Order: sequence, then C-alpha cells, then structure tokens
Amino acid sequence: MLLALNKPFNVLCQFTDRSSPPRRTLAEFVAQPDVYPAGRLDYDSEGLLLLTDDGKLAQRLTDPKFKVEKTYLVQVEGAPSAEQLAQLRKSVLLNDGPTLPARATLLAQAPEWLWPRDPPVRFRKNVPDAFIELSIREGRNRQVRRMTAAVGLPTLRLVRVRIGGIDLGVLKPGETRGEENPP
Repeated sequence: MLLALNKPFNVLCQFTDRSSPPRRTLAEFVAQPDVYPAGRLDYDSEGLLLLTDDGKLAQRLTDPKFKVEKTYLVQVEGAPSAEQLAQLRKSVLLNDGPTLPARATLLAQAPEWLWPRDPPVRFRKNVPDAFIELSIREGRNRQVRRMTAAVGLPTLRLVRVRIGGIDLGVLKPGETRGEENPP
C-alpha cells in the first residue's frame, strides 16, 4: 500500500505527539491503519509525504544510496542571482559536508495552483522574495533550508511537490490518495 498525503503546514510527521500542548499530527489526516511515513517533512514544511506499509519500499524511497529525486517549491527571501543559482546547482558546503549537485530553477512567480498558507508567510515591504524549484537526491536534516541559507537566500516557505515519479498533483492540504506505481 502506498498513500500520498499533502501534509499541511505545522503538522508533525508522525501519528502521536507527547508534547504539551500536543501539536497536530498525521492521525488527523490519515485514517488508513498500519501505514507509516516513508521519510519525513519538517513540522514547518508542507506538501507531498508518502506513507506505506511496505518496509522495503520505504527504504527504497528514503535511503540515499537509491538517489530518489525529491523536488521542492521554495519561497526564498531575496532575489536570487545567477551566481546563487549556479552554486545550488554545483554543490553547497554545509556543516556536515558538501551537497550533491541539485537542479535549481528560478520561477517568474508563484505557481497558480499554490494554496495560501495559514498563517501566511511574513511580508516585508522592502525585501523581495522569489520562488525556486529545487530538486535534490539526498535527504539530510533540513537540507533545502540549509542550502538556500548557505547561498544567502533564507527559506520562507517549503513545499515538496514530487518524490521520484509521484507528484503532488491536485491534492489539497490534508487530502490523501492511493498510488498505484511506486517510484
């Protein structure tokens, strides 16, 4: 079994939370028993999360040796220069070592399909922002946020839109769908 979920902003990527007060969890959105996230998205990230009951599939999706590509829509603070985009494409040196080369494309504007975030991203009148489509084949902790920060473009919003051959499609935040063909 493989489910695709559009994980909303500020939802914990697990089914229970012992913090006080408790945070929202996947249990609010996924009724299917015995499925678990194949990988994770940070609490403050949104978008495509795959859940499965197949441990081998979960490993194939998450183990860096399989190099499954993950694509993100990244709203950054600042106007990306050609040099900053080139650095993301080449490699970025992080505190845990250099990243693999990424695909980075500056978008002319936010995609029309993108839903408003609740709460909204902070707006600063004198500081521009931009959207980058960024694809990586690793999965380090908060990697995309650290990469954009390392080149001088702090992440304001992060939405995963694709894992391998599975894309977010028309799923609205909190919606799920079954997948027939795992990546």
